[in-house]
Amino acid sequence: MMGKNKIGITGWGSISALGFDPWSSYQEQERHYLVQDAYGHWMGRLPIAAESRIIKLCSSDKHYFQVDRTVLLAITAAEQAVARAGWPAGPGLGIQIGSSRGATNTWEHYHQQWEGGIEGGLSPMTSPLTTLGNLSSWVGYHLRSGDMVAEHSVTCSTALHAILSGVTWLESGRVNRYLAGGTEAPLTPFTIAQMKALRIMAGVEDYDYPVRSLDLNKTANSMALGEGAACFCLEKDPAEALAWIEGIGFSTEWGGTPTNVTKDAQGLQRAMRMAWEEAGCPQVDVVVTHAPGTKQGDATEMQAIQAVFGENLPLVTNNKWKIGHTLGASGGLSLEFALLMLIHGQFIGIPYLAAAKAENRAPETILVNAQGFGGNSVSILLRKGNK
Repeated sequence: MMGKNKIGITGWGSISALGFDPWSSYQEQERHYLVQDAYGHWMGRLPIAAESRIIKLCSSDKHYFQVDRTVLLAITAAEQAVARAGWPAGPGLGIQIGSSRGATNTWEHYHQQWEGGIEGGLSPMTSPLTTLGNLSSWVGYHLRSGDMVAEHSVTCSTALHAILSGVTWLESGRVNRYLAGGTEAPLTPFTIAQMKALRIMAGVEDYDYPVRSLDLNKTANSMALGEGAACFCLEKDPAEALAWIEGIGFSTEWGGTPTNVTKDAQGLQRAMRMAWEEAGCPQVDVVVTHAPGTKQGDATEMQAIQAVFGENLPLVTNNKWKIGHTLGASGGLSLEFALLMLIHGQFIGIPYLAAAKAENRAPETILVNAQGFGGNSVSILLRKGNK
């Protein structure tokens, strides 16, 4: 159970296929932000303006030319978040930013060198630049802050697990501020090949909406990868907050399969109930789903939502049709999506679903789901803030 302290989100930052004005991008429902590579794979790449920001960041410090793209994305999102929150540099800050795959670009580069038998062997920087711990520590270096700096990998629920950790650390009183989030740069040959092997990728046809998350009538899997990062500034008992974390839920299910996700999503049901009950079972206006665009994943999540809420079914929505599945960062970008709907008082639906324009009521409470390989499920219930 959450303690008596109120945990608020006081700042956030992101970078994704939506660029740096995600709210305007979400309102443009007549178009998608996915592009195709030379092989026809659909993916959520950074737009030119965002890519320019990454290049500028690299130019600001000679060390940044050697770090992985996941690090650069994390730094960019974290920088925005602390600026919005008005946090100064200094002690008393916890930093936890995770990634499902970690330094994928850098690892693949060094592995190619190793397979090619390069003269002199591998670079001495191979291990430190591809090892867990390198994401959050570089963010701390850039911000000149961070007493407790950690990172983790819990597949696609990674970013929301960072939020869970932030809530726990703040309630313990051992830190005063906590920067939590997720980052991912999975648009690499090996990662794409892995997803293709699972047969869950969207077809190469030039559809208006190649990723059809929550379309329960689709006849084929339709997932696409995307890159991005999202970070959130969490504080205990702030005077004002963009949103309040009212409840957190988590569970791991044991499906006996390589993914450990069961057909009726029992783990996600338990996570949603935990978050909802911890908040006092309020009316939930919206659920931002994990729904990656796969037939089974989308269907089982909807079954889980119906099992938890019954006749009081909230509106459901998703953002992967627009930006792709950003794996370890996806929960963070879903949380940003929920935060924006609360701030602007507007529900954003999915244009190819009937519920897209079903209701104009300003949402007050939104539940955000994430579910990953290994059966890891997280749900976080947000309430509209007073900031």
